[in-house]
Amino acid sequence: MSPVTRTADDELLDAVAAGAADDPFAILGPHVTSRNGRPVIVIRTMQPSATTVDVVIGDQVTPMERRHHDGLFEALVEAEGRSPRDLFYRLRIHEGSNVRELIDPYRFGQVLTEFDLHLFAEGTHYRAWEKLGSRRATIEGLSGVHFAVWAPNAQRVSVIGDFNRWDGRVSPMRKLVPSGMWEIFIPELRDGACYKYEIRTSGGHLLHKTDPYGRYFEVPPNTASVVFNEQYSWRDGDWMRDRASFDGWRERPMSIYEVHPGSWRRVPDEGNRFLTYRELADSLVPYVREMGYTHIELMPVMEHPFGGSWGYQVIGFFAPTSRFGTPDDFRYFVDECHHHGLGVILDWVPGHFPKDRHGLAEFDGTALYEHADPRKGEHQDWGTLIFNYGRNEVRTFLLSNALFWLEEFHVDGLRVDAVASMLYLDYSREAGQWIPNQFGGRENLEAVEFLKQLNMLTHGRVPGTITVAEESTAWPAVSRPVYVGGLGFSYKWNMGWMHDMLEYIKQDPVHRRWHHNQVTFSMLYAFTENFVLPFSHDEVVHGKHSMLGKMPGDLWQKHANLRALYGYMFAHPGKKLMFMSSEFGQWREWNYDTSLDWHLLQYPEHEGLRRWIQDLNHTYQRESSLHEVDFDFAGFQWIDCCDNENSVMSFLRRAKNPQDHTVIVANFTPVPRLNYRIGVPEGGWYRELLNSDSARYSGSNMGNGGGANAEFAPMHGFDYSMSLTVPPLGFLLFKR
Repeated sequence: MSPVTRTADDELLDAVAAGAADDPFAILGPHVTSRNGRPVIVIRTMQPSATTVDVVIGDQVTPMERRHHDGLFEALVEAEGRSPRDLFYRLRIHEGSNVRELIDPYRFGQVLTEFDLHLFAEGTHYRAWEKLGSRRATIEGLSGVHFAVWAPNAQRVSVIGDFNRWDGRVSPMRKLVPSGMWEIFIPELRDGACYKYEIRTSGGHLLHKTDPYGRYFEVPPNTASVVFNEQYSWRDGDWMRDRASFDGWRERPMSIYEVHPGSWRRVPDEGNRFLTYRELADSLVPYVREMGYTHIELMPVMEHPFGGSWGYQVIGFFAPTSRFGTPDDFRYFVDECHHHGLGVILDWVPGHFPKDRHGLAEFDGTALYEHADPRKGEHQDWGTLIFNYGRNEVRTFLLSNALFWLEEFHVDGLRVDAVASMLYLDYSREAGQWIPNQFGGRENLEAVEFLKQLNMLTHGRVPGTITVAEESTAWPAVSRPVYVGGLGFSYKWNMGWMHDMLEYIKQDPVHRRWHHNQVTFSMLYAFTENFVLPFSHDEVVHGKHSMLGKMPGDLWQKHANLRALYGYMFAHPGKKLMFMSSEFGQWREWNYDTSLDWHLLQYPEHEGLRRWIQDLNHTYQRESSLHEVDFDFAGFQWIDCCDNENSVMSFLRRAKNPQDHTVIVANFTPVPRLNYRIGVPEGGWYRELLNSDSARYSGSNMGNGGGANAEFAPMHGFDYSMSLTVPPLGFLLFKR
């Protein structure tokens, strides 16, 4: 018997049935062919779970023939002068006793335009979220979901989900050559459908990946992306209209409350569950406003699989984590912040991503988002992968992601995590573990250009928003404009100030005279950058002790030290950031998995500290001299920075109107300084606006009876001076 001759069509059908075809649209759906010399339309569909399938055109029902035992069906219908695009039909699928109908996704043409593909490949598709991922669309009058994903080295990509039994043979996508983009439009797909991408690599391996542009995810530990249709109606029009005039907040008060949403407060009566975004909006937001902060900074809310990463190992860059609710619930949270006059800053992580198999790592079986060489592509300390900033499509992903949060969620700023690790090729690496740049240097030139582009793009397209760099090295001009050679950030965290102050304050006061320079040194560089003074979450974990736990001395001295430290922070030039729980003096280190110790507020010392922070915030906002000239020498003047023997320092803060000034005195020893004289610019009565030793804050209530009189008695280069009682471990603030 002679062997059966197989045609090219048979081989293509086999490839589709096996889920190995790289061009499924050439086989599936309607196509014109010829039978017996007449044009007909052949319709094919892959339905592995079906027993029979019918083509329904109006009242006409045509049974389909099973062309392949794995579930490939085919039917012929008369062309009657129609093109395949003009033929409207439904597929009636019989699965045992169950019958369902659907519109064939393979009757639709290409959705992404050539211009979209060009911008994406060029690295300039700054609104890529409107084209990629899963998005509801109406095509030819039919509502459905369009899926698009970049996987240039894949042999085949399919959408799999609970709507097709997670079978990669059912919904293979169209490959758009040469962009490496894959797409498919699935009509009538419901919101809430769970999906992933099944990727067949060039080596034939199957990968199941969540959507890099996914807008919503299952609640961890589940990992599927979820079709979500945003339907939120914003109410913050006044805020958004005014935001463009904020000029980056440089002359405005900025006191930031840093929050981990999963541990600010829990609900112990309900299994210690998280608060939802809406519950946080109704409890956290009024609290922060009452405390006098101007901004809430959220540790990363982007979807992440491992809670122990605190959000810094992101999988879903375009999705607020579903742990706390839906994307619209998060919009409500931001809306409520704006309603209460609070700005919202998000921690944003463009420096690295985790190796989880369902994420970006080797997305299409190759190093796509990361560098292939681990000397450039892996953070060995963190066990994460580094973005390839030199690849245009990766820049599109990250730059559009930054704009996404600022525009789609009305977020007011991004604090960019781990900038130092992005700038240096040898960051945390030994010799031989890194590759120099093209000039033989250690600078990551591609990352530098990416950061400049990020800042120019966000500041240009979303005026009034800010970017903040967590950068701990001596890299120059981090917060200077790109056109003068800077990186273009609005602000930079002052890690040097933070380190020096904590090293100083942990000293026994008897030894502080020998460490006086740690307090004064910051003024040598205070105006080289636009600084934020941070006491962040990083300072209260991993054995570093809580802020209160760092303080030396007995119980009273610990609280007094901390009040003095916070007072000095609020008087020092620079914007402010405090991590949650620091405002009431939690004893234990922060734990991401439990609520803060709110019960401590029943004790006078802790309630006193909370009141102190509240009064500092309100005074800081009220007094222009404390915030208006933060980044210029004109806003600061030492009165006496040399009294190391008494560990006392005094200085002036000035507003843009130099006659508007405040006088600050800080005593970092537990010894009262009686008749302590300091020079001041003008004579007259100086009111004591703040005294950290007041009984209101659980102090010893030593002070100046509400103020002091400055008389003509030259001192410290001024014509006038006043004699003060400076309380032990006390902070004083006066205004004429």
